[in-house]
Amino acid sequence: MRSTSEPAAVPVAPGCLPLLGHLLPLIRDPLAFLSSLPGHGDLVEVRVGPTRAVVVCDPELNHRLLMEDRTFDKGGLFIEKAREFVGNSLGTCPHSLHRRQRRLAQPAFHQARMPGYAGIMVEHITAATGLWRPGRVLDVYAEMMGITVKVLLATMFSSSLPAQAGHHRLHEDIVTIFDSLYRRTLTPRSLNRLPTRGNLRYRQAIARVHRAIHAVLADRRVDGTDHGDLLSALLAARDDGSDTAGRGLSDTEITDNTMMFILAGTETTASALAWALHLVAGHPAVERSLHGEVDAVLAGRPATHTDLPHLKLTGRIVTETLRLYPPGWIFTRVTTADTLLGGHRIPQNTTVIYSPYLLHRRADLFDAPDRFDPDRVQPGRHSLVPFGAGSRKCIGDTFAVTEATLALATIASRWTLRHVAGPPVTPARSAALYPRNLRMRAEARTESTKAGT
Repeated sequence: MRSTSEPAAVPVAPGCLPLLGHLLPLIRDPLAFLSSLPGHGDLVEVRVGPTRAVVVCDPELNHRLLMEDRTFDKGGLFIEKAREFVGNSLGTCPHSLHRRQRRLAQPAFHQARMPGYAGIMVEHITAATGLWRPGRVLDVYAEMMGITVKVLLATMFSSSLPAQAGHHRLHEDIVTIFDSLYRRTLTPRSLNRLPTRGNLRYRQAIARVHRAIHAVLADRRVDGTDHGDLLSALLAARDDGSDTAGRGLSDTEITDNTMMFILAGTETTASALAWALHLVAGHPAVERSLHGEVDAVLAGRPATHTDLPHLKLTGRIVTETLRLYPPGWIFTRVTTADTLLGGHRIPQNTTVIYSPYLLHRRADLFDAPDRFDPDRVQPGRHSLVPFGAGSRKCIGDTFAVTEATLALATIASRWTLRHVAGPPVTPARSAALYPRNLRMRAEARTESTKAGT
């Protein structure tokens, strides 16, 4: 008989098949599968072929995982695949390499730099939406990606990268990489090495983006000029540690982190923006309130950084969208030592999965969790984690929220987007939770339509 003091075994999720484990539900409908797991325990074991992983379903246990990054280090299925294209960047490097990189990269995202970045954001948001015409049917996600790619390139490289790689090509390569990542995570390595069309497109996309970054970085090392962009901030950063004083980031570290910023700063923000426009259009009362706010604050002009404190509903819409559809919806860590979590013994080298989507859809944490409600009462601590927490929290969280808020307000001040008939809008089975099939018709908001809002 097992001693009552002995840690309990982690229950295995139902539906585990021989050899495959839970591969089929993870491929067919991973969001529904994840959402079902809290009903089986605070920790639940899932299996992908021979690989076992523990999913954290409780917000307090999830918070401990995020805060104790020595014990729960970056690693596991998704991190291993992500390292194929972002190396040991801030988002993927082990704990031993993280502190120094974070310290050196943090000045690039200092609050004092946000007004300058916001000015660039507004410039590109205004230019892109200025090309829309009344009655035009938009591929909303592609439109938002066009905006976020241009914003990221301008804030990261000022005018350097466009000469080396076109926005359209980079846009396509980013989508290719993100779309491939989730599939490659669930596919055996032997199959990922085969020269299939998908594998070749994935490798070529990574190679092209790397070549563009290397070319710009080489030019900047020779130039030595501060261009006032993110890349200049990374090049200028110097360590003040006793053993590394005066040392900056290496070319490899800058390349890896630049790659990470490109991917994390485009796909994720575009996804959040597209979902926000979709949700607002489906909720007329929210739409009317949003129009009322932007009309009062902006009076028809584009939003600016100084408007952010007054765009309260716009900000809440962004927050609620990130709750319902967190772009980063699943992550993995690996235990570096035997540990106890929630009364369960977790051995060293165990893959641990956490999912913001899972936590954000728990009915015991959020009233009517599937309902879009920007005015909902905020939950208890640790339940809302679209950007993670602790020392590994996303370094660009303020950047992303600023861009999404400015874009949503600027679009709402001039345009109303209406759904058109077609296939249902569904979350993509990808590394980023973007909406598929989101096509909407742009209708200009004239003075007469504003008066009727």
